[in-house]
Amino acid sequence: MGALIFSLNLTLDGCVDHREGIADDETHAFFTRLMDEAGAMLWGRVTYEMMESYWPAVARDEQAPPAERDWAVKLEAKPKYVVSSTRRDFPWTNSHHIAGDLRDGVQRLKDATPAGVLLGSGRLATELDRLDLIDEYQMLVHPRIAGHGPTLHQGGLPGTRRLELVSAEPLRNGVVALHYRRAR
Repeated sequence: MGALIFSLNLTLDGCVDHREGIADDETHAFFTRLMDEAGAMLWGRVTYEMMESYWPAVARDEQAPPAERDWAVKLEAKPKYVVSSTRRDFPWTNSHHIAGDLRDGVQRLKDATPAGVLLGSGRLATELDRLDLIDEYQMLVHPRIAGHGPTLHQGGLPGTRRLELVSAEPLRNGVVALHYRRAR
């Protein structure tokens, strides 16, 4: 069984608005490495639609910045799983729908993906954390205070999650890469 790894950009005050992060070669390389190591991607519908509206065109654009294009090309080939109760059709290459019971669907995906599943949706992460399905957290904390939301786990959790630090690595751009594992 593979791990479910939640990874996202967030500001020092917990804002997960994708427009607030530093999108440079270093952060793209970080997420490209995580994606390379994982066997599949997992998103909610909103994140999937945001990604679907941008990255396929970057993968085809030979003039795109190299770090962005590298990410986009690899993302195009990676299996992508989407949790949605409102959308059924996911035409982007290698996209699959997870329907029915959330716990069962995500557990089956973890069981079938020994290299692990990379989760990149904040609201979905809250639901999966409530179900005790997230095994690791790999966050990029950006040196910014956004002063607005959405924030990480804004909907709350039933209790505190204890984590064990695996690594902390400052990047040249001031971002800190944090890797935690659930304390069981």
